[in-house]
Amino acid sequence: MGVPCKRGLLVGAICLAALPVWADEIQLKDGKTFYGVIVAFDNNMFKVKTDFGFVLVQKDKIAAILPMASDAAKTEAKPAPASKKQARPEAANPEQEQVKMSGAADAQPSVEPAIESTIEKPAPRLSNAAVRPELRAVAPGAKPAAPSITATPAVATSALALPVAAPPPPAPEIPANREEVQGNTYTNYTHGFRMYKAPSWQVIDDARTTLPNAIVAMGTFNESTLMVVGREKTKQPLDAAATSVEKRLRDVYDDYRQISQQKTVVGGLPAVEYRYRGKADAHDWSGTLVVIARGNDILTALGMTYADSDLIQIQENVISRAITSLDFNVR
Repeated sequence: MGVPCKRGLLVGAICLAALPVWADEIQLKDGKTFYGVIVAFDNNMFKVKTDFGFVLVQKDKIAAILPMASDAAKTEAKPAPASKKQARPEAANPEQEQVKMSGAADAQPSVEPAIESTIEKPAPRLSNAAVRPELRAVAPGAKPAAPSITATPAVATSALALPVAAPPPPAPEIPANREEVQGNTYTNYTHGFRMYKAPSWQVIDDARTTLPNAIVAMGTFNESTLMVVGREKTKQPLDAAATSVEKRLRDVYDDYRQISQQKTVVGGLPAVEYRYRGKADAHDWSGTLVVIARGNDILTALGMTYADSDLIQIQENVISRAITSLDFNVR
């Protein structure tokens, strides 16, 4: 049973050579010649069955492949002496001549050995496996889901996330927050602070994984009002850190407008407060950013609400109350 034939002169020669009544004279570019039956072609290598086993021969080391009759076929044919001038009539076959000419045209000097691998023991049957394995499919990466109440909105994420020039190394696992909510008070024992939580606000559970700088995020169910307390990964002094954080706000919002800037005190600690307006996510936002220095740490409190809402004045007052309620004397 011959191997499946494919298009192309070289593969055609393989299929012809695989027939059981023929043997091939294989002439190498280095002048050597040997005889055998070509049974397969894979990875630019011919697999030749010889009397002493299987041999793998590189295609570009072959000068010509001349099919010739096996001993059994010669005995049966018994050609007359007068026909000796045409000892190999099959060489006149146009397709075979084209194979020979193609091999000779590609011949180039080479110091590498023609036969690359060692002799193998004959296999009982040829495998039915495909000559060339299929390439493994590559699945496209999944796109991140749109933000919802279970994750911080894109405006807050972009405003507080630090820009990076190259993909960062895998972040260490974030330790669990020791926190609790009692009535209208949120307390974080891990980072040592408590603050006012409006009755209409709920804690956003996965804010710390969505926003790397975040300690906690709270907001209304429809995300029209949001409060994020974070910790900056910086060793800058207060004024420089405040300028860096406020610059990120300018990059996030369209038509960003700073309403006011002042130095203040929050929870007994020095701070810089910014009030601003800007457009993002198809809404006009009113926001308050407070950057707080606590020892060697820089903390941020960012509150924002829809400026195009009828409740803007009420929500701005709630945000102001939450920021001024910050107490860092928690142990």
